[in-house]
Order: sequence, then C-alpha cells, then structure tokens
Amino acid sequence: MQAQASLASGLALHQRGQLNEARACYLQVLELQPRHFDALHLLGVVAAQTKNFAQALELFDQATGINASHAFAFNNRGNVLRDLRQPERAIASYDKAIALKADYAEAHNSRGSALMDLAKTQDALQSYDKAIALKGDYAEAHTNRGNALLALTLHQAAIASHDRAIALKPDYAEAHNNRGAALAALQQFSTAINSYDQAIAYRASYAQAYYNRANALVELKELETALESYDKAIALNPAHAEAHNNRGNALRGMERLEVALASYDQAIAFKADFADAHNNRGNALSDLRQFRAALESYNQAIALKADHAEAYNNRGSAFRDLQQPQAAIDSYDQAITLQPDYAKAHLNRSLCLLQMGDFEHGWEEYEWRWEDEALQKSVRQFTQPLWLGAEPLHGKTILLHAEQGFGDTLQFCRYARLVSDLGARVLLEVQAPLAGLLAELDGVAQVLKCGEPLPAFDCHCPLLSLPFAFKIRLDKLPAGASYLAPLPDKVAQWAARLGEKSTPRVGLVWSGSATHKNDRNRSVRLSEWLRFLPEGLQYVSLQKETRAEDKETLALNPHIVRLDEEITDFSDTAALCEMMDVVVSVDTSVAHLACAMGKSTWIALPLNPDWRWLLERSDSHWYPCAKLYRQEAAGDWDGVFRRIGTDLGALAAPFSPPLSAKP
Repeated sequence: MQAQASLASGLALHQRGQLNEARACYLQVLELQPRHFDALHLLGVVAAQTKNFAQALELFDQATGINASHAFAFNNRGNVLRDLRQPERAIASYDKAIALKADYAEAHNSRGSALMDLAKTQDALQSYDKAIALKGDYAEAHTNRGNALLALTLHQAAIASHDRAIALKPDYAEAHNNRGAALAALQQFSTAINSYDQAIAYRASYAQAYYNRANALVELKELETALESYDKAIALNPAHAEAHNNRGNALRGMERLEVALASYDQAIAFKADFADAHNNRGNALSDLRQFRAALESYNQAIALKADHAEAYNNRGSAFRDLQQPQAAIDSYDQAITLQPDYAKAHLNRSLCLLQMGDFEHGWEEYEWRWEDEALQKSVRQFTQPLWLGAEPLHGKTILLHAEQGFGDTLQFCRYARLVSDLGARVLLEVQAPLAGLLAELDGVAQVLKCGEPLPAFDCHCPLLSLPFAFKIRLDKLPAGASYLAPLPDKVAQWAARLGEKSTPRVGLVWSGSATHKNDRNRSVRLSEWLRFLPEGLQYVSLQKETRAEDKETLALNPHIVRLDEEITDFSDTAALCEMMDVVVSVDTSVAHLACAMGKSTWIALPLNPDWRWLLERSDSHWYPCAKLYRQEAAGDWDGVFRRIGTDLGALAAPFSPPLSAKP
C-alpha cells in the first residue's frame, strides 16, 4: 500500500510537470519494490523528458524485461532510441509495440519518423498512412506525412497534408512551419513566410520557424530583414549552427565580409564538423582576398566531407586567384569527378583553360555556361537549331545574338564577317545602346535591338559560341587592328563640344557596372587614381554611369571633363574615343570599344584578370592596340596607377608634377 501511494503521488506530480518531485516518489517505490514495472517505466519517462536518454533507455530495458507485454513501454523505448540516433533499434522497438497493440496509432507514427531518419521515405509514408487510418484526427501524423511527401518532392500533396493537420489543430505551430517549408520548395517564398509567421504567432519561441523564415527572405533578396530573423533564431537557440552559417551567407551577400566571417566561426564553434560552414568561410576569405587562408578553409571542408564538390570547385578558384592555374584545373577536375554535371565547375574550368591560352579545350568546356544557374537568364529558346560550325550555312539566314555584357558583344561581334563569308545572311541582335554603333558592322545584313520582333531565320548562334564554332586558337585570331568605326556625324558633334585640342587628350574609365559579379576587383574610385595623373594633359571622363562618390570627386576637380549626362549610347562613346590620344580604362566595355576601333588603349587589370587577358602579358592577342597594366599583388592598384602615370607623363609636354588628390 505504501508503494502504491508513492506511485500515485509521483504520477500526480508528474502530470503537473514537477519532474524532480515525481522522480523522488518513483525512487521511493523502487526502494520498496525494486522490480516495480510502473515505477521503472515512469522513471524512464522522467529521464527522457530531462534529456537523460542513456539512463532512460536503461530504465525502459529494465521495465520491459519485467513486463514484455506493455506496448506503451516499447513505444517510449523506441522514442529514446531515436533520440540516441539509433533508428534501426527504434524501429524494432516500435514493431514490438505494434505487435502487442495493432491499433497503436502513435507507434505507427513514431515508426514512420524513425524510417525518415533512415531516409526510407516511402516506407515512412506507409507508416504515417497506417497511423491516420487508425486515428483520422491525428494532426501530428498528418504533418509528418506532409514532411515525407515533401521529401518525395510531392509538394502539393505535402501542403494538403499540412493543411489537414492545421484544420484539425489550428494552433499547431509545427504544421504551419512545415507547410512553409513545402511552399518554399515550390519557390513560393512570400506565401511560405506567411506560414512561418503563423507558426511564430502560435509559438513565439520557435527558433526553427525564425530560421526558415530568414532563409525565405534571403531568396527574396530581403537580406536586412533576413538578418533580423536569423538573429532572433540565434537568440532563441544560441547553438543553432545552421542559423549562424546562413546568417554569414546573408552578411556576405551584403558585403559585410568581416562580420560574415565571425558568423561562420560561430557555426564552426558549435559544430566543428560543419563542412559547409568551412566552405562558406573560405568564400568570405576569398572575397577579402585572403586566398591562402581561404585554401585552408576549403581543405578543411574537404577533409570533413570528401565528396564536397562545391568545396573542390571553390578551392580551384582560390588557386586561380593565387595564379596557380594548373592546381586550379586539378581541383575543378575533382569537383567534376564527384559531380559530372556540375555546371559551375565546368564553367570555371573553361575560364581557367582560356586564361591559360588553351583555347582548343577551353571553348568546348565554355559551352557548359548555359547550364550554370547564374547565366540561365541569358538562355534563348528558339525553335530553330543552334549552329556550332558543323552544318553548311550557304544560302541560309542565321541569327547571331548577344548574351552577356556590352564588352562581350563588342569583342565577339568581329566574327560576323566570318559567318557571312560562309555564304550566310547574318542577322545580329544586340543590346539597344550598341545598335546604332554596330549598324554598319562588316558582314551584317541587319542589326536588331534585343526585344524587337525577329524576322525569319534558319538557325542561331550566341556570339560567345562563335570561337568554338570556328575552332579559334590563340595563334589564329582574326587579323587587323580595328573592326569598328565611329559615326561621322557623332564625331563632328563631339568635336564641337570639346573644342580645339591644345594638349594630348586622355579618356578615363575607372569603374564598370556596379552589378557585375567581379566589380569589387575591377572597379576603383576616381579619387584613388587622381593623385597619379600628371599635369599637361586634358582628361575626359568616358563614364556613362558615375557613382555618387565619384560625382563628388569630379565636382572638386573641374579640369576633368565630365560628360556622363550628355552621353546617350555607345555611338557617343565611340566618337569620344576617336578624339582621344589614349584611352585608359579598367576592364570594362569602353576598353573593348576603344580596342575594337584600333585606338591606343591602356587597361588596368587585377591580379587575377578576366580570362581574355591571359596571364603575365603586357599585350593582347585580341587587340594589337592594347597595353595591359597588371596588379603585382591582389588589391594593389597603386602600383598599376603609378606605372600608368609614368607612361602618361611621357605624353605630357612639358612634364608637370602630379595633381593633388582631393576627396
């Protein structure tokens, strides 16, 4: 009677959540009756609830050893085995519970979750269906079923299961969160956020919902708001390694690189074997031009996960940034071996081969660019076939179309003549700002602006696939110093605008498009360059887009002619280039324009330049009129500007001291 009274007291305390007090009562029972099944079983439940899973398993084993016909004890034992990450043993325990109680819906549901742990999704779905068949209003089984359907990429069915769970239990936070995950998989991120918000409304401390919400906001490019959600998730669960990692990704997207690095370090501190965090840490270090440190992080990611194709790919890019192209190729090859259809690794490999001058293999590999997510928006869908050099073109009409930046179009439009020489009628579709300038390009029958209705044609080819089609090699680039010419009326217009020339004219371009993926490495501030420009020359800004900080510098330096508000398209820029004695530019479209016109063009390049400028050369096979000024260390523009300034000084007559830099 005393044991029974202690058990009853313990159970009452247990139901009120007073676990320590309940535990004391159960221990009193065991002092009186060491083989008391209920006391052992309930003591195991307390141990599980306080996350002492090893002790809970020991207690459940003792209890089921005394009473092997108690289905609930075997179910609870299975739950503890899942917590101990022993799903196979958990399933065996659930099977025992079901054998004892065939209509045990909870055991079928738990069995499904253990099968999900083993990635046996189809089997798990059958267990969830069985649980629901036994208990139709079982909300947890419905949402678990939705998770299994999501894993099987049956997104709409998954949403329907979560909706059923919510209909049964409107305040079921997990179901709202899981519904959001299914919507996010369908890329319905705004609607997913609404579901996450519902989950948080029902459970304000739901760290995972905040984390998922942040991930959806990242997809919507709402990085600041995403950061707030990651911070909330971390405040609720400081050890949430994935939240720290993804917070780092958001910060990196905002170019807050040092803070991003700290987030990756936090992720690794909580989860030392977190390969993705090591990989992402390497990316932030690469952005900071700390390439050797980045290599260490990529190597650590690979050591933790030998099949981490992305880390091999990123390591290849770090080797390339360190001017170790063969090591880069080897790393890209390893990424491709692991994942043969890894488009980004193929594309990076192609760029490395081209940079090394291996055009024979580089052009072929470059065709992988169409599979890369970053270039998907450039893919054109035509019913007419793609021409890559195999089929005869005589008597056919072919559409050549621009695909990437202005500079790419200006560089590769030269091949229109070769296509025309094959007997084809050539249509050339280009970006609108280039259409006027290219209207008279040799070999082109008609120039079209992107977006205009297209006339009939028989086949098509992107401009940057033409070198592959013609099997262009480094020693077989088209001869000739120029293939573009300015429009005479534009030249006359700008000659009147600039007036008579009294000193040599220098056209300046210091930045390209701010949205270019490599802008931080190729563009500079005018103020950084100004102090290296000698007097005795007339400087003309050829910038069409001028950033706010550069506008301020120009306002304080009126001796630099500013024309950005008067330039309408590339026909204006070409006419201005024509009136320059030299064009000095970073690697952007104006450099290609001036070179295509045969103008003396000096190009400032980062340590790891775009593939087309090759390596360790001061000249260009593409453009005989170009002179290349390369960084000698990553980020070191001063050395480049100093050498350009010295060479500009030779043009000035008489030579004067450098200008004083003004902010």
